[in-house]
Amino acid sequence: MEAEQIHRVYFIGAGGIGMAALARYFLRLGKPVAGYDRTPSPLTLALEQEGAALHFREAIEEIPMDFLNPAHTLVVYTPAVAAGHKELAYFRQQGFTIKKRAEVLGIISNSGRCLAVAGTHGKTTTSCILAHLLREAGHKITAFLGGVSEDFQSNFLMEGDEFTVVEADEYDRSFLWLRPEVACITSMDADHLDIYGTAEALVESFQEFASRLRPEGTLLVRHGLPVVGLTYGTEGGATYCIKNLKVEAGCYHFDLVAPGQEFKGLRFCKPGRHNLLNGLAAFAMALQVVPASQRLADALATFKGVQRRFTYRVNTEDLVYIDDYAHHPAEIDAVHQAVREMHPGKEILAVFQPHLFSRTRDFGREFAQSLSRFDQVWLLDIYPARELPLEGIDSHWLLEQIENPRKKWVSGERLLEEIKGARPQVLLTLGAGDIGLQAGPIKNALCHEIE
Repeated sequence: MEAEQIHRVYFIGAGGIGMAALARYFLRLGKPVAGYDRTPSPLTLALEQEGAALHFREAIEEIPMDFLNPAHTLVVYTPAVAAGHKELAYFRQQGFTIKKRAEVLGIISNSGRCLAVAGTHGKTTTSCILAHLLREAGHKITAFLGGVSEDFQSNFLMEGDEFTVVEADEYDRSFLWLRPEVACITSMDADHLDIYGTAEALVESFQEFASRLRPEGTLLVRHGLPVVGLTYGTEGGATYCIKNLKVEAGCYHFDLVAPGQEFKGLRFCKPGRHNLLNGLAAFAMALQVVPASQRLADALATFKGVQRRFTYRVNTEDLVYIDDYAHHPAEIDAVHQAVREMHPGKEILAVFQPHLFSRTRDFGREFAQSLSRFDQVWLLDIYPARELPLEGIDSHWLLEQIENPRKKWVSGERLLEEIKGARPQVLLTLGAGDIGLQAGPIKNALCHEIE
């Protein structure tokens, strides 16, 4: 697949975060881009403003005429799209070149010096930190990110081809298309059991990903994971190890012991020990390809964050509102640790929107344990995404398992009024569904109440 042979690119599922980054890549190359997504979103609006022709009705007649030539149009789709999608079926029948998002990302990134971040949790933040570090250290990079970086205000960066930073997604085994020079595995907690079936199969897939590094490649692994590589962590024995850790004014201050060198007085200002480890992983990855420098160390302290990753929407003495993408029990536990550390003694109300019926079913007990730790917990209805409902699995089923007397189900229509009436000290909105779209209205409602 040579770029000069591709005249146009059509995306099925254009509004997905990974798909949108690819769409932006082809737009930057000057290729016409069109596509379908189920619903409009801030990402689809941004793509349209950048020149993509998008529609939101699944219908062959919606495909622009200019994209109906099989010889010149590449069709890219996400595995989250149903197999019976009308447009995807049409392109197959007409003999178009059709590739999964992950395969296209592999073709693009494997031709140069690729740094890939994998893990069931932490890969988006780590890849955003890595892109920020390399850029601030003066290197020209391209980055395909799984979230909107607050440093770039985008999920895509294209400033040069010295390095390519990619998020290596385990869903549908997508990361097996990659052949990175440097890779990292942040975590391997059971997830996506609708794809893998068992936690053991998920681990085997990560081990296969590790085996796909280039011969001269380097693998970094969080200390304690069952994969062989250079390790990072706060535990003694890790190849890259944090020492003398302390928290001051909301920032982590620490020293870093690395092979043959030690870094003194590093600073990282995103809350949560999980985020600190993400920063350590990114720093260790950067050291594999660029020399240690003060610019690299300084960049760690200036990382702004990723949208919906412990994002402060309000942070005052009287009210704290944090929005986070957490949609797995381990991620909820990480948010809980971070908010307790940064706001000790304050009462926390967590509003959680479960994501996927299958994930809710597979981890019901773990979700209940994680959510029970907050002072109050409210559940919204399950966000179905690509799934159909499962009999007996809903938010009321999960609510019954939560051991917290201050728990309840809340309808999406009543959420704003319920939050205003609760007057929380610390409010969390958690989930990977459309709850993130409510963050702005919630902030406005809370600030109006304060005034």
